Amino acid sequence: MALLLLIAGFVSILGQVVLLRELNVAFYGVELIYVLAMGVWLLWTAAGAVIGRRRSTPSRTLVGWLVVLLAVLLPLDVAGIRWLREASGGIPGTYLPFGRQLIAVLLVLCPIGITLGLLFQKAAKLFIAERKTLALAYAIESAGGLLGGLAATLLLKYGVQNLAIALFCGLSSVGAILAFLSRERGSLRLVTIIVSVLLVVALVFSSPVDRYLTRLNHPDLLDTEDSPYGRITITRRADQFVVFENDALAFETQGVAAEELVHLAALHGHNPRRVLVLGGGLGGILAEILKYSPEKVDYVELNPTLLALARKNLPPTRLEPLSADVVEIHIADPRDFVRGAGRYDLILVGMSDPTSGLSNRFYTREFFARCAAILRTDGVLAFRLATSENIWTRFVMYRNASVINALRDVFHDIRVFPATANVVIASQNELPRDPTIISEGLKRRGIETKLVTPPYIQYLYTNDRFFDLARRLESTPAPPNTDTRPVCYRYASMIWLSKFIPAMINWDAGSFDTSMASHAVAYGVILLLIGIGFLLIRRRLKIRRAVLVAVAGFVGMVLESGIILHYQVTSGVLFLNVGVLLMAVMAGLALGAILILQTAAAKPGKARSIGRGVGYGLLGGFAFVSAGFAGLASLGFAASLLVSSLLLFVTGLLVSGLFAYASLWRVDEQRAVVSPLYAADLLGGFAGALLGSLLLIPFVGLPETALMMLALAVAALLLI
Repeated sequence: MALLLLIAGFVSILGQVVLLRELNVAFYGVELIYVLAMGVWLLWTAAGAVIGRRRSTPSRTLVGWLVVLLAVLLPLDVAGIRWLREASGGIPGTYLPFGRQLIAVLLVLCPIGITLGLLFQKAAKLFIAERKTLALAYAIESAGGLLGGLAATLLLKYGVQNLAIALFCGLSSVGAILAFLSRERGSLRLVTIIVSVLLVVALVFSSPVDRYLTRLNHPDLLDTEDSPYGRITITRRADQFVVFENDALAFETQGVAAEELVHLAALHGHNPRRVLVLGGGLGGILAEILKYSPEKVDYVELNPTLLALARKNLPPTRLEPLSADVVEIHIADPRDFVRGAGRYDLILVGMSDPTSGLSNRFYTREFFARCAAILRTDGVLAFRLATSENIWTRFVMYRNASVINALRDVFHDIRVFPATANVVIASQNELPRDPTIISEGLKRRGIETKLVTPPYIQYLYTNDRFFDLARRLESTPAPPNTDTRPVCYRYASMIWLSKFIPAMINWDAGSFDTSMASHAVAYGVILLLIGIGFLLIRRRLKIRRAVLVAVAGFVGMVLESGIILHYQVTSGVLFLNVGVLLMAVMAGLALGAILILQTAAAKPGKARSIGRGVGYGLLGGFAFVSAGFAGLASLGFAASLLVSSLLLFVTGLLVSGLFAYASLWRVDEQRAVVSPLYAADLLGGFAGALLGSLLLIPFVGLPETALMMLALAVAALLLI
């Protein structure tokens, strides 16, 4: 039975990676959908965990059928998500109505989530029937999750496509069932063999099937490939090539968007001899900057898959800049690259808008400071912020102002040119204010352009929006976007939600931007109410036990989100390192329950028992980790991979330890607590994922969120 618990954990993590990546593509790379989908996944799994009678012992055959069902559901879910927009009546390139999106996510994740919850519940009860404990079952499932995280990391690193991973995951499931039923005969074994054969055939033909499913949304498909950072898709119609990242438009070969960024930046500075391009080179930035005949151009690209697909599919004219003698291509994280780079006259940031944790770190005060450190005194930094050209809602204004205020903390002079993609340039020197001087520079160099011409430059500097925008940005009291308080990410989430809830555009975004100190009384009242609630349930042992597990899941998920985000923004993490961090969590979850089991006293013929001191110690451990992380984040210390992994390992160990403690604490019948405790753990994680990622970290900040978790851990002492 341990094998099936292991496979449950393996499929849970690997399948979660596959389906969340698919949903991320289906909703155009909006990270909020990722968080919502993870919450829905945990909710459905919790629902599956509580279905059925608590004390009954299921049959081995039922557990086997659940595993086979998982093997079939995962690839079917992948196909269903690819078909989602067409089935929902969506128009290509547009969002589905918000309600329809939520219904779609609920329906897609319902079967596999409930099946996973049922599988753990039934397998754990069979395991307990063999005179084992729920804590050990939890540890084994977590070990399976560790293997699933390792598999996801390696499969993505070596370019295995998402559909193929889903099929591999299904094959692993049915392989475990065949081993489980090695001495049995019957319909389950026959069906398992048939499903295995079908999955093998599907895996062999996964590439053409993958392309067919992609064509459901891209009828002009030229090529597509999954990368660790998302799905790259290239389409062609006549002579126009279009590149999508997670189905959101990245660039197209007949556009002129790169002209505004490159020429406005280059003409506002002096002669750009050494240039650093951070992303976006294939979108025309390289071709435009080469018109200035620089001595050296360093082009940093985060995603090697994008370069490989471009070289394979884009026309030669678009690829010529890549082979220019002065261009050197670096496959690296742009934020990490600027830490050890040389001196430059011009830095062009071509990364995507700050709409996710990954992209937000290229628009923070700390990143701008790194760029300033490698710019010459008269050098120029430039980037774009996509927005509407004529109407800015409050959220858009605050989003842009938070970035500009972060920039002002570092650079002496700043210009913002309004357009559908606002061009922002900054320098430590005074930037020229006379558009004639800038226009003359363009004429003198004899550069041919389609959009940025002398009359256009004159228009940019003299139209009403240019002056109005400068005044509005100056007067908007948005806090600067920083690594420890990524407010820009929060505003981006609000902007996305306001597309579906129009009333949100009237909200006062500034009311959210006060510090934690100013809300100290409110936080104190909330903590007091939580403490009173904990006191009120002290007499209800079953509820008290479940709430303790839920608190552990909540605090653990919030700390996990914060630690990973802190490492991501301060250390320039690559996807492989994120996999290492997640595996550290799973290793802690696997070990924590085992360590608690070793401390529990066992008498012949009696259930294990455990003392209160263990519970106090585990909650004290949460307080210690929270305090340590708060200090780390508030001091701006860039945590290494080792330090971050250690923090995550201990966090996972504490979560698992409290789960094991609750499962042994005054429990005579282990089967009776499987459903309530496992569901409480998942619901706590669900609340932590949503509140931590969407509310606490963006609104309050990393150090303050960690201190709130410290206070919650101390309050939870009342539950012991």
